[in-house]
Amino acid sequence: MEAAVTRPIRRLRGSTRVIVVNPRPRSEGRSAVHTRPLLRTLAGCLSLVAAVLLSAPALALSQPDTAAKQAYLVDLSSGEVLLDKNGTVRMAPSSMTKMMTAYLTYDALIHGRTTLDTSFPVSQSAWKMGGSRMFLKLGSTVRVEDLLRGLLIDSGNDAAVALAEGLAGSESAFASMMNAKARELGMADSHFMNASGWPDPGHYTTARDLATLATHLIRDFPQFYHYESERNFTWNGIRQGNRNPLLYHPVSVDGIKTGHTEVGGYGLTASGERNGRRLVLVVNGLPSPQARNDEPTRLLDWAWNSFKLYPLLRKGELVEQAPVWMGEEDSVPVTVADDVTVTMAPADRNSLHVVATLAEPLPSPVHRGDVVGRLRIDYDGAVRRQVDLVAGADVPASSGLTALGQRLGHLLP
Repeated sequence: MEAAVTRPIRRLRGSTRVIVVNPRPRSEGRSAVHTRPLLRTLAGCLSLVAAVLLSAPALALSQPDTAAKQAYLVDLSSGEVLLDKNGTVRMAPSSMTKMMTAYLTYDALIHGRTTLDTSFPVSQSAWKMGGSRMFLKLGSTVRVEDLLRGLLIDSGNDAAVALAEGLAGSESAFASMMNAKARELGMADSHFMNASGWPDPGHYTTARDLATLATHLIRDFPQFYHYESERNFTWNGIRQGNRNPLLYHPVSVDGIKTGHTEVGGYGLTASGERNGRRLVLVVNGLPSPQARNDEPTRLLDWAWNSFKLYPLLRKGELVEQAPVWMGEEDSVPVTVADDVTVTMAPADRNSLHVVATLAEPLPSPVHRGDVVGRLRIDYDGAVRRQVDLVAGADVPASSGLTALGQRLGHLLP
């Protein structure tokens, strides 16, 4: 049920309107959105509008326990975070660092700063790297594409250093590029000291930040994503298999990168798509290679099987008409810039509320795409997502006698 308590008020410039949107998944074959004014609050007025949204509570789907010290799982189709265990706790990323090395290499490729056929020299620093390697020869030159395969399939520390030096002149300069890109991508709690993930007290990230990086890898460079899923690579006469164990199992995973150090434990950033839903999972701090195989498989199966994707609004679909102040039109259609979907357990659907908040009337001119409000998606008693509402058309400012008439109409009771 819904209840609202209001007192009579006069519409004044500068009000904020809140609309409850009652969505129905399109799979039911009914209209996706029904809107109904619920309450108004006027800036500068003593009038107060209060609303209480009540519904029968649905049983929340509990998150599974995991042996991972850190775990973060997001559905890229909707942006919903399905699992968060210590997702913002700093951790050693180990070789999952190489995702950022790959990102910067892809960025250089699409901007013409290098090519797949460009050859980089193998320095003493690259050649002497320990840990996992692609076994580069000192003093040789190696194509960028081969270094990428050595980086992502063999998890080669030597390949990481060769790419860093080839792209930035030195590994320290490349680390500065990594940190700048991390800030640009919104990785708020990451700091890189090297290109390989070699242990360093100042080298850290979080599971959430790695999920952010993986999302950008997938979306920004789809033309290069196949490198993440190739199963083997031979260099210098040595054939090595991809260290990602989930590539060899039927769990719909097609990337991205493993990691392991003594301080970080066993980790994996994995992504895959099933039934139109792409998931990204980051786990770290697992105790063994077997656990790195078993835990991600179990968590991904849980996410794919326990949740469904519900479309709420299509890009450009009408949410409401917002009044426009001093415009050639009295109102402007309000919509969303992209499709809005929600991932939830079927049991949570009864608790779903979608609330649109609009600042109105909008001052003219209004331009298509201007942000004019927010769409808040709640279920199971919590705010799950917030989406910008945008103007769906241009509304120029009125002029001449039309503008004069609008001013008089606004001032008169």
